[in-house]
Amino acid sequence: MEIKKITDAAFRKYGRVVQEIDFSELVEVLKKETPLPEGVAYEPSIEVLEATKAAKELKRRTYGELPIQVGYCNGHNYKLNAVEYHRSSEINVAATDAVLLVGMQQDITDDFTYDTSLMEAFFVPAGTAVEIYGTTLHYAPCSANDDGFKVGIVLPAGTNYPLEEGHEGWEDSLITAKNKWLIGHEEGGLDDGAHIGLIGKNLDIRE
Repeated sequence: MEIKKITDAAFRKYGRVVQEIDFSELVEVLKKETPLPEGVAYEPSIEVLEATKAAKELKRRTYGELPIQVGYCNGHNYKLNAVEYHRSSEINVAATDAVLLVGMQQDITDDFTYDTSLMEAFFVPAGTAVEIYGTTLHYAPCSANDDGFKVGIVLPAGTNYPLEEGHEGWEDSLITAKNKWLIGHEEGGLDDGAHIGLIGKNLDIRE
């Protein structure tokens, strides 16, 4: 699979590199204070990450003073497995090299299927932060090498927490957590009840 650079013009429809904030402290805390599991682990809110200067600047500038949460997605992964989107941008802060698989919400069909061949892969070097737009399909980062990945995940507060009521019918059937719409692949190993609508290969960045 071709892996492009995030400086490539092709990335501009999916997001942007965040250049106006110093992420060095946040990167160091991610490296030292968060685990690196064999699988993939996600935690939406970690106090030590939210105490960094970068977190305060993201709240003030990037999210226009909205409450935010700063967590992580760490581990070892090479496959797509699913796509998700939010009603908001997501900031990914790469403490290690990582690869992002991304697509466009606009390419989801009326019956909520999506062709995985439309996804693109982008290399995010360690120390870099990218904004992933709200219409960009994404999921867990992928490992750029055998050492795994550590990526800080910044979102509006409450995102990805458990739902308080049921959701059925039309796009509501994709809601699996607060501010999270999910489409899974049949080989993705998702929980029962997830909408399986990814058509094509369960992409592997090694292929």
